[in-house]
Amino acid sequence: MQHKVIDTNDVVIRFAGDSGDGMQLTGSLFADMSAIYGNELSTFPDYPAEIRAPHGTVSGVSGFQVHIGSKDVNTPGDYCDLLVAMNPAALKANAKWCKHTAMILVDVDAFGETEMKKAGFLTDNPFAELHVEDRALIAAPITSMTKESLKDSGMDLKSILKCKNMFTLGMACFIYSRPLEYIYSYIEKKFAKKHPEFIEPNRKVLNDGFNYAANIQAIPDTYTVEPAKLKKGLYRNMTGNQAIAWGLLAASEKSHLPLFCGSYPITPATAILEELAIHKSLGAKTLQAEDEIAGICTAIGASFAGNLAVTTTSGPGLSLKSEAMGLAVMAELPLVIVDVQRGGPSTGLPTKTEQTDLLQALYGRNGECPVVVMAAKSPAGCFDAAFYAAKIALEHMTPVILLSEGFIGNGSEPWLIPSMSQYPEIKPPFASGLHLGDKFKPYERDPETLVRKWAVPGMKGYEHRVGGLEKNHDGVLSNDPENHAAMVAEREEKIRRISKYIPELKVEGPASGKLLIVGWGGTFGHLLTAYHTLVQEGREVSFAHFEYIKPLPRNTEAVFAGFEKIIVCELNSGMFCAYLRGLFPDMDFRQYNKVQGQPFLVSELVEAIRKEL
Repeated sequence: MQHKVIDTNDVVIRFAGDSGDGMQLTGSLFADMSAIYGNELSTFPDYPAEIRAPHGTVSGVSGFQVHIGSKDVNTPGDYCDLLVAMNPAALKANAKWCKHTAMILVDVDAFGETEMKKAGFLTDNPFAELHVEDRALIAAPITSMTKESLKDSGMDLKSILKCKNMFTLGMACFIYSRPLEYIYSYIEKKFAKKHPEFIEPNRKVLNDGFNYAANIQAIPDTYTVEPAKLKKGLYRNMTGNQAIAWGLLAASEKSHLPLFCGSYPITPATAILEELAIHKSLGAKTLQAEDEIAGICTAIGASFAGNLAVTTTSGPGLSLKSEAMGLAVMAELPLVIVDVQRGGPSTGLPTKTEQTDLLQALYGRNGECPVVVMAAKSPAGCFDAAFYAAKIALEHMTPVILLSEGFIGNGSEPWLIPSMSQYPEIKPPFASGLHLGDKFKPYERDPETLVRKWAVPGMKGYEHRVGGLEKNHDGVLSNDPENHAAMVAEREEKIRRISKYIPELKVEGPASGKLLIVGWGGTFGHLLTAYHTLVQEGREVSFAHFEYIKPLPRNTEAVFAGFEKIIVCELNSGMFCAYLRGLFPDMDFRQYNKVQGQPFLVSELVEAIRKEL
């Protein structure tokens, strides 16, 4: 059969192998190269939950899925067009994600009897056992070819075997007509300083993989995905964790305040702390604390001293920070708490994604303890989410919990680098104008916003008490029941009034009708794609997505009132739906939930919404 070069709008590639096979790097390089080429893209790194799972077992499989396209790409894709499986366990764990038209590329050298048994295969034909023998199978001796390619390199066998992923990447680049120049540049930058001797061998094995794919007959066709027609500007491929760090740095610039981040490393939030630590030149100060409690307490101290204060964590760490969050609420100090959600409870599934911290963010503190709760919707959207979380915290003197998720924290997409002139100045309510002889009243409030003034140490005449005990407007400790009731009400009302300063809820589609699809946080791309699919089918649906959860946008009730039914889709057992039912008891809320440590599939969302229609 004659080889064909096929133009296509989009393709999904899933790289999978043992944790030591370099699949995350391979997928990241393919994604970055495609971003530079001009494609739209979305990625999904899928790490094993065990730190050191037994080699060659299904539990130790690491995957990286990338969806590239010439048009809008909002998800990493449900199923893949090419599965790269570096060992039998990777094939077994990921065969279910192959389309019926997919190609499956395996390293046949890794499919020995021992490896097959370790992966749990019962026969000597893994393709038939997994019912994928009808796919286009490419059984390439990747290990042998890598050894042959580098036999004269002077590298030891262990180092040679580490280059298998580069050989595989070369093959993938041939199949999808990807240019190699970006990867050449990456190799040079990576090894130039410490190991320049590795530059030429890695270039060679990459090129040999490309040429090997070009000369074998097993690859039926190759594909081209033209660059997308993106809005003009400078782009970079950005993960959600990076974007949060950069958004906080932008807020530091716009508020003219130094940034302090006190955090304890925890999966999958650690990368935010690591990224901020790089940018000392921008005034960022970072502290890797000894535990979660120390992380938030150092941030509260930095806030009291006049910094833009941040602490980052994931679900279990948010639990440990709850008491200190109450201190920040009582002291009414600005603080951003970033929670990159993961599967739980307890240690749970630390590398997997969920939206199961919502109720903890809303209510997980003692006493009447209101905070602002926001949710980032996409990797690129994390920049704006972090910027505006900081703006609200600083201008309204309150802690803000920004919810991200493992899926968008580790995932990436092209981000249009904005001009900072597009972003508003941040104006913290610093205390000023005290007349000689007057006494500073630290909890005297702005009559419109109920925000108190921020007096930092060193301001003469503005000395005042801070701490966890209740006080009156003068800052004097008070056990008076009526004062406590008044202060509790004022702190809650201050949060409620922030709804005046956030965007109204937008609706995709008609403003009224039979069914409104509702989501929040990182489900945005999947729900938007499902919505467009249903519209193309002629279904009567609309879509609204929440980035502000407490307070809700001020037009939320009016939006809901226009629809007969509202289906809330989220990666938990129904937390946001329960929250909305409590606020709007007369509305007809339905729910669709998934708690598997995995993001939604567009296909399952479409099917669930069809049933409601």
